Amino acid sequence: MSGHAADLAARLAAGDRQALARAITLVESTHPEHLAEARRLLAAALPRTGGAQRVGISGAPGVGKSTFIEALGLGLVGQGHRLAVLAVDPSSRRGGGALLGDKTRMAGLARDARAFIRPSPAGETLGGVARRTREALLLCEAAGFDVVIVETVGVGQSETAVAEMVDSFVLLLAPGGGDGLQGLKRGIVELADILVVTKADGALGPAAARMRADYVAALRLLRPVDPAWSPRVLACSARTGEGVAAVWEAVRDHRRALGPEGIARRRAAQARAWLWSEIDAALKAAFRRHPGVRARLEALEAAVVAGETTPDAAAAELLAAFRGGDSA
Repeated sequence: MSGHAADLAARLAAGDRQALARAITLVESTHPEHLAEARRLLAAALPRTGGAQRVGISGAPGVGKSTFIEALGLGLVGQGHRLAVLAVDPSSRRGGGALLGDKTRMAGLARDARAFIRPSPAGETLGGVARRTREALLLCEAAGFDVVIVETVGVGQSETAVAEMVDSFVLLLAPGGGDGLQGLKRGIVELADILVVTKADGALGPAAARMRADYVAALRLLRPVDPAWSPRVLACSARTGEGVAAVWEAVRDHRRALGPEGIARRRAAQARAWLWSEIDAALKAAFRRHPGVRARLEALEAAVVAGETTPDAAAAELLAAFRGGDSA
């Protein structure tokens, strides 16, 4: 292992927060010289990973994810946990940077030495999850954090993406948004282990109670994904703190219900999916870099758009160029 990766790995093992920030920056880098270094770092860190409770939190914009996570996080660190929050923000199309700044939105939690908050841009990755969120999660575990929360922007395929990297997936729902039970139509409920209606206070209190009751009734019509666990529907107010502790208790109950074997099976399936995700991404990148593909791609894209050829025929020609042979 190179000196830089070895030094970072040693500092991670000692719980160095600055080293963790640098390590995540390294694995997020797309610079060719950093890729091999990041792999060496992750290989060194791997034996210290796997011990954290991995929790995904998603929900539509405006549902109050950051407010909820701060309220939950302050309670967790108060109980003695070391908490890492990987907050994936919408990205600037021009600069690619994270726009919202979760350290600003979670100011109280960010000031606590027992918590680590890392905003990362979603970039062009589908599902509101940064390409290297999985690696960042492992690095947080290697640095000794025993709870890792992955917060996503809650758009597109974010629910599926985050569910494929955590032990427990919590979906936040806002009352009074006019969405009713539309989440059922998108299959989101089938992914969520715990559903939480937020902002259950003040004028929105009755609407939150009705929404919770609607989801409880609807869940009775669905077969649980895991026979060991029936998804729960809770309501809470991050502003007053009412019901926030009950959400964490539900996360703990979910973990106990799955048991060590269930968690291991879930993580094994996630690792397999991660492997194929990496293969897909690497093949697509190599495909786009290939000289034969680059020479024909623009013209074939234009022909498809103009209706002069079918996407299937264009793809066959490009794949043949990639393989260095004739199209099928």
